[in-house]
Amino acid sequence: MTSYRFAVSVMPKAGILDPQGRAVEGSLGQLGLHGVRDVRVGRHVELSVEASSEAAARAVVERLSGALLANPLIEAWSVEMLDPGVAPVAVAAAE
Repeated sequence: MTSYRFAVSVMPKAGILDPQGRAVEGSLGQLGLHGVRDVRVGRHVELSVEASSEAAARAVVERLSGALLANPLIEAWSVEMLDPGVAPVAVAAAE
């Protein structure tokens, strides 16, 4: 078995209300930021899958995306294969 690394991006579908995106957009003026619009907020998930082939691993990720990570009625997702040597992204909060 080989380990395959993927990133899944989940976003609200076009035409679906995005209250988080609207909240971010509404706060931009308070930060003195202008010219930013059409803000959409989604999720980014990275994971590794042990499988016999890339196709088998991708099938697992697609199934996982549609059944658990995204709500197919209101969200769209995309799957990207990552370089196997890439470590998970760690984002530090600004203090």
